Amino acid sequence: MEKKNVWEKYQGERRQEVFDFGEGYKEFLSCCKTERECVTWLKARAEEAGFRDLNKVLNEGGKIVCGDKLYADNMGKALALFVIGREPLEKGMNVLGAHIDSPRLDIKQIPLYEDTQMAFLDTHYYGGVKKYQWVALPLALHGVIVKKDGTVVDVNIGEKAEDPVFGVSDLLIHLSAEQMEKKASLVIEGENLDILVGSIPSVTSEEEKEQVKEAVKANILNLLAEQYQIEEDDFLSAEIEAVPAGAARDYGFDRSMVMGYGHDDRVCAYPSFCAVLEAGICEKTTACLLVDKEEVGSIGATGMSSKFFEYVVNELLEAMGQHTPVAFQRAMSNSKVLSTDVSAAFDPLFPNVAEKKNASYMGKGLVFNKFTGSKGKSGCNDANAEYVAQLRRIMDDNDISFQMAELGKVDQGGGGTIAFLFAKYGMQVIDSGVSVLNMHAPWEIISKGDLYEAKRGYTAFLKEA
Repeated sequence: MEKKNVWEKYQGERRQEVFDFGEGYKEFLSCCKTERECVTWLKARAEEAGFRDLNKVLNEGGKIVCGDKLYADNMGKALALFVIGREPLEKGMNVLGAHIDSPRLDIKQIPLYEDTQMAFLDTHYYGGVKKYQWVALPLALHGVIVKKDGTVVDVNIGEKAEDPVFGVSDLLIHLSAEQMEKKASLVIEGENLDILVGSIPSVTSEEEKEQVKEAVKANILNLLAEQYQIEEDDFLSAEIEAVPAGAARDYGFDRSMVMGYGHDDRVCAYPSFCAVLEAGICEKTTACLLVDKEEVGSIGATGMSSKFFEYVVNELLEAMGQHTPVAFQRAMSNSKVLSTDVSAAFDPLFPNVAEKKNASYMGKGLVFNKFTGSKGKSGCNDANAEYVAQLRRIMDDNDISFQMAELGKVDQGGGGTIAFLFAKYGMQVIDSGVSVLNMHAPWEIISKGDLYEAKRGYTAFLKEA
């Protein structure tokens, strides 16, 4: 059962293909640090590839036929892409589903305050994080501020060389005796993840100091008004995320890996998107669904638990002249899905949390997790053996390196994905993704070889499942 390292089969020009695909992924990862940025970036590439906005097609009374390439945007935070296949939609779809949100620090709605002549932004962390990893780290601010008149101000500060960066301070080692005795979960507490953003007061004379009590905060507000035309109250209708500043980078002397923020789960979203473009017109309709809010339970209007995908499939059936309640039920229950989410790569520095035979390894190819959940498979999706066998055949027939894995030892912990939300329609679904080191840390690591195998595996699935 020993799996070969994927690099053994990639030599010469084939190896260069792997590196070239990695370059495209690094661009995506560096440009897309929020779900909004992912949707904007991917929509532009989809339109270049001939995809049309489904809403525009429907509003113009257009009919949908085999070969049409369509996308649907859900509030700028989730995206569905379809390539209409030769078979009727009620025969089912082959679907790739990933999420495009990642752990981060969210700026609160009333965030700006001053303490001892330093200005801070108050935050609330999003998703599962080790809070101590987010201190003494250069951060960038990404997001939008929406003013009362509907004007949207895009925020992206900290990525350019000339930009300032921000950060959360940490206690110096010389005075941290008490801190070092705390449990790791308490070394840094959530309410202390406040971001330092300025220290220059807006006034200099003693008379002005008497009139302005929080002069540093006032100076920051003046800068925001001058540079972005926003007022303090505009934070009430803002969505600003603090994320690690800087681009994705090659990792290792051999440049075999990529270090970047947000591999979970953009390392699966990107090859899923590319696979839909590469697969072209297939027997079945192919789809790529990229959703928000997975890191906090897949809730909300832009998460997988919403009925967005369901509504879009109904619209497709209606525009294709195939819509009936039974046709919709068949379209969903006859579909097959890869829930494309990451796996925890075995780390030889922390071997005790994994069971080696059933762990995933960097450089061993695409990962399939038959089940997820925790302890007694609580909250899991557990794929049928027949479906796993079909996927094994597809991968082997296309010389795609893959491995089967679980998320750590039985009583060690666990996790879930969006798979169970597809399964409720009766779809065949399994988790499949890329191994990640440092998962949920500000900087995560993946293998370029695994990324490339994911794209190849997802393409084969769309064509042959």
